Amino acid sequence: MSRLSPTRLYRLVARAEAVTWALLLTGMFLKYVTETTELGVQVFGMVHGVVFIAYCLATVLLGVDQRWPLGRVVLGLGAAVPPFATVPFESYAERAGLLGDTWRLRSEDPRGLVERLTAWLLRRPAQGLFVGLLAVAGLTGVALVVGPPV
Repeated sequence: MSRLSPTRLYRLVARAEAVTWALLLTGMFLKYVTETTELGVQVFGMVHGVVFIAYCLATVLLGVDQRWPLGRVVLGLGAAVPPFATVPFESYAERAGLLGDTWRLRSEDPRGLVERLTAWLLRRPAQGLFVGLLAVAGLTGVALVVGPPV
């Protein structure tokens, strides 16, 4: 994460989320329209779920670091729900100056508990990446226990 600017990270996860939506929709087409296989939904549903969680965590991370208003964080999180909406939101966020070239909390003093935790993650990239992967895995596990959305 040390070389991964906020703009690059957000572009990466937003586009990955859109690609996994396309794969999941393809799997759904094969399952429900052509009735040929369920494999696409089984595989791409899991992949999409993992990337969806990663996108949401990245949105919160950037929202805290770049001091987005709560409404923008909610809008960014909501963009993960309709297919492909993360890409236009990412473009909007870049045009609106919501994404920085640097991580603010790597050099600024954090204010409050949430910023202190975020600064810790950003100032220790290896540990931050590990915590991020652990969070994605843990939230994916919770989602598997809860079950698929209806």
